[in-house]
Amino acid sequence: MSANPATPAKPSMRDSLVAAAFELFLERGYEQTTIDDIVRTAGVGRRSFFRYFPSKEDVVFPDHEQSLADMTAFLAASEDSDDPVVRVCDATRLVMRMYAENPTFSVQRYRLTREVTGLRTYELSVVWRYEKTLGDYLRTRFADRRDGTLRANVVAAAVVAAHNHTLRHWLRSGGEGDPLAEVDRALAFVRDTLGPDAAPAGGGAAGEQETDDVVVVITKRSTPMWRVVREVEASLGED
Repeated sequence: MSANPATPAKPSMRDSLVAAAFELFLERGYEQTTIDDIVRTAGVGRRSFFRYFPSKEDVVFPDHEQSLADMTAFLAASEDSDDPVVRVCDATRLVMRMYAENPTFSVQRYRLTREVTGLRTYELSVVWRYEKTLGDYLRTRFADRRDGTLRANVVAAAVVAAHNHTLRHWLRSGGEGDPLAEVDRALAFVRDTLGPDAAPAGGGAAGEQETDDVVVVITKRSTPMWRVVREVEASLGED
């Protein structure tokens, strides 16, 4: 006698609320859907809704709190030998993986946030929390540098910008392609530009103090530009 096929796992109440909410958002629109509508469709009470989501906005972003917690834990587990820039890039991949696990939902949410100003504002606040988490970690790691705070803020902003550039492109395509491969390329650009092996500003050798020459050229307004350039080159000994 053959074994009975496994019964599919029943969705959690939290997942049921999210599914009901997006079903109604797509059918009626976000503004026209109330929390009472959502709980009625999900077959639960209002108390159950607020057990999982403080507001209607939160049901649109049900996975970001866990994603933020995962990122924070990942950074906290960093070793002193880990390169900080590489570490925050790896932490950011966790967020992209969250989006990539459910492309359909991610695309639906993206389209919804484009239509509802309040959701867009909420989303920006979520992005700020990710950037702050990265910045807090980097400020600790760069604490012994004179430019530590500036460097931490610039790196955190660059990592978030690279991630969001890739994410938006993927979402606009309808979730086509491999966003993890694409974000790897974007983050590699950040590492190459701001990581420990990046060329220092100005192109000089690391630790080398450069001085700039100031050249003043006095000439007539009617002098051809080629002659001005020649005079500058001559003064610098480059002719």
